[in-house]
Amino acid sequence: MTLFDPQIPQAAGTGSAVAQPPALPGRAADALPPMPVLPAPGSAPRRSTTTLVLGIVGIIVLGFVFLAVIGYLVLGLGPAAFVICAVIALVPLAVVITVITLIDRWEPEPRPALWFAFLWGAAASVAIALIVDFSVQLIVEVASDGTVSPSDLWSSVIQAPVVEESAKAAGVLILLLFFRKQFDGPVDGLVYGATVAAGFAFTENILYFGQSLIESGGVGLGFTFVLRGIMSPFAHVMFTACTGVALGFAARRRGWLPGVGIFLLGLLLAIGLHALWNGSTFLVEGLGGYFLLYFVVQVPLFVLAVVFVVLLRRSEAKLTRARLTEYADAGWFTAAEVDMLSTGAGRRQALRWAKTLPGDGAAAMRSFTRHATRLAFVRQRLLVGRSAIAPRQDESELLDAVLGDRLALSAAAGIRLT
Repeated sequence: MTLFDPQIPQAAGTGSAVAQPPALPGRAADALPPMPVLPAPGSAPRRSTTTLVLGIVGIIVLGFVFLAVIGYLVLGLGPAAFVICAVIALVPLAVVITVITLIDRWEPEPRPALWFAFLWGAAASVAIALIVDFSVQLIVEVASDGTVSPSDLWSSVIQAPVVEESAKAAGVLILLLFFRKQFDGPVDGLVYGATVAAGFAFTENILYFGQSLIESGGVGLGFTFVLRGIMSPFAHVMFTACTGVALGFAARRRGWLPGVGIFLLGLLLAIGLHALWNGSTFLVEGLGGYFLLYFVVQVPLFVLAVVFVVLLRRSEAKLTRARLTEYADAGWFTAAEVDMLSTGAGRRQALRWAKTLPGDGAAAMRSFTRHATRLAFVRQRLLVGRSAIAPRQDESELLDAVLGDRLALSAAAGIRLT
């Protein structure tokens, strides 16, 4: 059926919408028989109770770890400095989270997974880094009888990149293992990795802002805020995004061995970029040298990262079009719907049209878009052979949900289906 023309809604029958889904090309898809029965429209896709419970438990545990980290910061900085610096650290955090949300608009990740990612970065990763740092200092001082301590170069260029990126990567890896159905590709990995990094940077900023405030007062705090909060709020995001993107590519491959290799390459790239970023400050002298290095090295890295994100988003849109076109060939969608669902402009135009409808037309359009996009990525799982996580059942439930959304939209538009 024709769901709508964003400017001139059209009514049509349901004949084409109830055709059976296509058998996609490729070994994994060919091995799957066609769906024998069309589900009754109207119900929403189920959610894994086990995954939801594990996510909630993980968030609660990380919440307690976060409270412990906050306690450590309050003891080290003092209550007043902590509150001041925590509020200031919210500024770069808000910028980073806003950008992550924009990147994640196409196929949004579940809120529990994002909260887990943020708390892992803000709590668990920071706790691991602090424990390792304390342990290294203790071991070196005991071994040298107190005559030697780790150098700044060692701590910044070797220890921090290896420990911090490994700790953050562990959180993204946990998300891949426990939210496998939502971890469909490199954009998902980028979003999870960036969210972990955002949490880590938030806590680290509180620490550095507080140290600057205590040592140099408001001037020192302002200077540190400019360097970390304005000039480089996306530094940690760029590093850990490498690991996340690598895990996203790994998630699309069959077999664990290639996936492990891709993951390790991503982690090594994250560590290398982190080491380059930290180590570059040891190569120059004075504020002028730092700013020169910033515009010669760090800004180009950021520009490359932006270009890479844009390319990933375009590939996500192309994947959506390719998979939904296969459904359109069997009658589940019209060509106009595929065009709408596979472009940002089309989605915005459709939402504007839905908002002119009485009742919950806009909500139904958002639901239709969300379920259709999930359907495209579930179908992609079938193509790459990730059948162990029940994509066939998910496909059936999402087709059911799409039909329900279409009925809701038609009802809001006053279209009677026959």
